[in-house]
Amino acid sequence: MTDQSTEIEKTIAILKKGGIILYPTDTVWGVGCDATNAEAIDKIFALKEREESKSMICLVNDFKMLQQYVEEVPEVAYDVLKYASKPTTIIYDRPLRVAENLIAQDNTLAIRVARDLFCGKLIKKFKRPIVSTSANISGMPTPKNFEEISATILEGVDYVVNLPLQKKGAKPSSIIKIGNDSTVKIIRK
Repeated sequence: MTDQSTEIEKTIAILKKGGIILYPTDTVWGVGCDATNAEAIDKIFALKEREESKSMICLVNDFKMLQQYVEEVPEVAYDVLKYASKPTTIIYDRPLRVAENLIAQDNTLAIRVARDLFCGKLIKKFKRPIVSTSANISGMPTPKNFEEISATILEGVDYVVNLPLQKKGAKPSSIIKIGNDSTVKIIRK
């Protein structure tokens, strides 16, 4: 089995070249890239056959990194994340320093603080957020495990992270929109 640090190095090399990866996240297997690289993000939209108006999530490794990519993190967001019992993605107003094509038309961005050990280490070492979108063609069911990922996705990425492929039968994260005025709206439970 490949060790995690070797996989992190290989994955970062691909991300730095503008490549897209298939990797295990704290929820489901995801397709990802450097969240600051517009061309790499376009590759994901093309691979997933996804409308560019449908925004994607990005992952950060901690609150400090979160603060670097959002103009203002509402106080209530910290409480939501602190007490969440499962991975929770929050949609924030006025994101900063990410590629324009990652930002939704209403100037928001969905960001999750990754709980997965591999993701956390990868993002920390890469020093930038990473896009995370489910490993499926748009409109198709989200794969529950590696074996359900289509050949189109497997062949369309630049690198498949070589970590335990029997990844848990995970579920997508909860998604909550928190406005700067502290309004809270549950998008996905």
